[in-house]
Amino acid sequence: MVTITPSTHKAWSRAITTTATEFDSTSLPIISGAIPSGLRGSLYRNGPARLERNGQRMGHWFDGDGAILGVHFTEKGATGMYRYVQTAAYQAEEAAGKLLFSNYGMTSPRPIWERFGKDYKNAANTSVIALPDRLLALWEGGKPHAIDLESLQTIGLDDLSGLGKNLSYSAHPKREEQTGEIYNFGVSYGKNGVIHVYRSDRTGKIQQQAAIALDGLPLIHDFVLAGKYLVFFVSPVRTNPLLLLAQLKSFSDCLTWQPQLGTQVIVIDRDTLEVVSRNEAEPWYQWHFGNGYVDNSGTVVVDLVRFEDFQSNQYLKEVATGQTQTSSKGTLWQLRLDPQSGKVTQMQQMVDRGCEFPSVAPHEVGQASRFTYLAVHRSDADISQEFFGAIARFDYQTGNLMVSDLGDNCYPMEPIYAPDPQNPEKGWILTVVFDGNRSSSEVWVFDSDRFDEPVCRLALPSVIPMGFHGTWKPA
Repeated sequence: MVTITPSTHKAWSRAITTTATEFDSTSLPIISGAIPSGLRGSLYRNGPARLERNGQRMGHWFDGDGAILGVHFTEKGATGMYRYVQTAAYQAEEAAGKLLFSNYGMTSPRPIWERFGKDYKNAANTSVIALPDRLLALWEGGKPHAIDLESLQTIGLDDLSGLGKNLSYSAHPKREEQTGEIYNFGVSYGKNGVIHVYRSDRTGKIQQQAAIALDGLPLIHDFVLAGKYLVFFVSPVRTNPLLLLAQLKSFSDCLTWQPQLGTQVIVIDRDTLEVVSRNEAEPWYQWHFGNGYVDNSGTVVVDLVRFEDFQSNQYLKEVATGQTQTSSKGTLWQLRLDPQSGKVTQMQQMVDRGCEFPSVAPHEVGQASRFTYLAVHRSDADISQEFFGAIARFDYQTGNLMVSDLGDNCYPMEPIYAPDPQNPEKGWILTVVFDGNRSSSEVWVFDSDRFDEPVCRLALPSVIPMGFHGTWKPA
């Protein structure tokens, strides 16, 4: 549990502290503009929708029960649906009317002797990936949950025809557009950690996997697909295994920042899944990467949002209360490394404004990309107390940051790129916005090359809590 006393409550808190309400398939009225004629497909988003049960609040934003928003664009208009992922833990707590399980930021309310060796709650709340016949709701500490693409009904845990009993599947898979191959990983903990790397076909079925030993028990949230390589940057955050196993503290509270360890760099050949190189760089932390590619000289180029330390975890812990006071600023950086040695040869900050959730056009994942799309802070925001209030596009060719400020008390989620099937150079940026002035949620659509105002705004029937990640599935 977290107790803090900030000076004010910000408008975004109402999209966190209120338990979300599901809704059935509903026609979404247009507030302004028009749905672009080429925008045909589905937007899916995932995030923590419930952080409280029977007066008990969860300890971290990462603990909330996952819920999926699906927005379908057809020639008839747009419809939306919102459903909780029916995980086993969610159903058990729903039946009991109280919290039962340990999670990332909390320990189970059960007596200590009943916690030891028990599984953590799979909240299915972090991201989604759309496969041809199903959606996967992802949570990095366990297996994905399969979801029906139309009804959003939960089908059940999915082992992708290859995940072993105790293996997990990260919330940040990378899909190579040309082949449809999907790369992902999971981390298991013993005396030391192990990265389990997976290559799947376009249906999600695992075709190949490898296990790579780590030093200690680190926290790894994301990785990079860059041309022929998979690259992991293992920041110097380590877990206390005894406290974790006994569940004397939450997973989050077992993590410590150890900058003397530096950032470990692991480069993997994506065809063989064998390690090409290992090296060490200066310490930093990142939750998310924007993209990676190999340039004409053979150098790996990586875009990421870099934090100087791990204080962002404390800020995210405070988010669960609807009140924050920790200042932790992430900014957009680009680094270059030699894949054969794993040595970082250059690291440069590209944008000084606080930002997160970097993304690129789906067809550019693993390839050279000119633009990165971001959620950013407003220019006058107090980042210790405010959420992101704008979205932006950074142009690596010109160095220009194009920003769309959404206005007072309006908060966007991660910007998602939807390609224009008629023009590969263009597309649309979709984001779900919480309007704190009206306590309502909307879907905003922007032209990818014009951020002055949305081309369309759609009303949603209930508030969608601030969430993490989503995806676009073309029709």
